[in-house]
Amino acid sequence: MPKKTKTTLRTRSIGRPSSPRGTSPIKLPRPKFGAGKSLAASLQRRQTIRAISSRKLPLQLLSNLLWAACGVNRLKGPFESVGITAASASNSQEIDLFVALEDGVYLFDARRHRLLPAITGDLRTMGIGPGQKDVATKAPVQLIYVVDLHRLSHTSGFQEPGLQDPEVQKSYYFVDTGLIAGNVYLFAASQGLAAWFHNCDKAGLTRKLKLRDEQRVLFGQTVGYPEHNS
Repeated sequence: MPKKTKTTLRTRSIGRPSSPRGTSPIKLPRPKFGAGKSLAASLQRRQTIRAISSRKLPLQLLSNLLWAACGVNRLKGPFESVGITAASASNSQEIDLFVALEDGVYLFDARRHRLLPAITGDLRTMGIGPGQKDVATKAPVQLIYVVDLHRLSHTSGFQEPGLQDPEVQKSYYFVDTGLIAGNVYLFAASQGLAAWFHNCDKAGLTRKLKLRDEQRVLFGQTVGYPEHNS
């Protein structure tokens, strides 16, 4: 992560419920890289692995994973905002990354590199689509992709007319989700982890997370150690 400067970070409306009583944000350790496969080797090894162990990820590894997905990699990005590891339309950064763990669901706050509590309880099964819940439900991490349409229609970036068009918005937020998911896949390949991008229980998660009307649950992505390494 870049060193702290006096640069002002743009405030984002994250649209989450207030922190559940008795919970507090989880401060993630500073991302550390060095070990792992090269980019070329990661591209060769990239694959979907559905057989995932219940073995928990160390907090440092989870920190590295989330930073690779959509963490802040420069304080001076486009349009007076920070830059992150995944591109987005007009740097709107409209995709929120929720992280479902055994004890609850958290929102990844990339700007402060921490996890903000959203709801307590194990909702990892809801990160899997209906009809697929017998697969990978014991995996330690379920990533949940949520779009905030308000950030597209009220972007601080280039005011492209298409950002007001629901169909164009859809094309952008699907692509932007895919860019983050691709980062996750490459990180997993570099670290010997398993990853699987899939559908999720959109209606159930929308209710549980108490999302605003402008927010949409899109997809889930399971991450953990491959079953044979447990």
